[in-house]
Amino acid sequence: MPEKKKILYVDLDNTLVDFQSGIDRLHPSEIVGFENDLDEVPRIFSLMDPIKGALDAYALLAEHFDTYILSTAPWKNAQAWHDKVKWVQWHLGYESGSVAYKRLILSHHKNLNRGDFLVDDRRANGADQFEGELIPFGSDDFKTWADVTNYLLPKA
Repeated sequence: MPEKKKILYVDLDNTLVDFQSGIDRLHPSEIVGFENDLDEVPRIFSLMDPIKGALDAYALLAEHFDTYILSTAPWKNAQAWHDKVKWVQWHLGYESGSVAYKRLILSHHKNLNRGDFLVDDRRANGADQFEGELIPFGSDDFKTWADVTNYLLPKA
């Protein structure tokens, strides 16, 4: 019987997705009233690019881990929930058998998910209470996706 793969969760915003790229595509009139809550701007998540190396790293890690995307969507922006699903489908595949097919979890309580590793740029929404190891993307040790894959692959 094949050995069970370890569970790996990967955040979306500022981990797989370049949030700033969405902000840069907004017209200034779209930001009015959202200056301190840009994640609540309607359709902002549909405008974002992947972070350099993120898609290839996700695909590689998915070969070695039981891999899921674990993200939080803003409560006051229902469009964001839809746009995150569409982003994953567009960039990681829509069809059965694609690398992230039905592997997107949207939650404000990441600590409720059981697993071995969580790659996340923040400690919010339960990431700081995750039962496994938190890999802080963007930190000194994990600045790039190459840093993350070099660390995680030997642990698979």
